[in-house]
Amino acid sequence: MNLLNSIIPAFHRSPAVRQGHRDEDLGATIKPHYEIKETEDAYGLTVQLPGVNKAGLEITAEDTTLRLVGKRAWTRPAGWTALYRETTDATYLLELDHDNAIDLDKIRAELNDGVLRVSLPKAEAIKPRKIAVS
Repeated sequence: MNLLNSIIPAFHRSPAVRQGHRDEDLGATIKPHYEIKETEDAYGLTVQLPGVNKAGLEITAEDTTLRLVGKRAWTRPAGWTALYRETTDATYLLELDHDNAIDLDKIRAELNDGVLRVSLPKAEAIKPRKIAVS
C-alpha cells in the first residue's frame, strides 16, 4: 500500500463490482462521502456529490440494496491540459444494504448544490409502539 492510499483510503478508483459482475458502463468509480442519521420514523441519508446535477443522478432501491450513481456534468474543454487537479472525472457509486426495514414506496430525495438528501421512512412493522396496559 502506498502512502497516498494509506492517507486517503476513500478514493477507491477500481471498477465497480456488484454481485459478481462489473458495471462496464461506469468505468472507474469513487465512493462519495455520506452520513446516515436515524429518527423514530425514518433514516436520513446525506451524500456529498459535487459536480452532479439531477440529470446525472440515478437512485434505485431493490430488495435489500439502495444504489446511488452520480455522473458529473463537467466536460473537459477542447485543448485543455490539467497541470494539477484535486478531483477526478470518475462516477460516484454508493451501495448501501439494509434489512427490509425501509418503506420503498415512500422514499424521497432532494439534490441541491451537490448535496443529496434522501429520506428513508421506516416500515410500519419496525416502528416503536406504545402498548396500553389494562
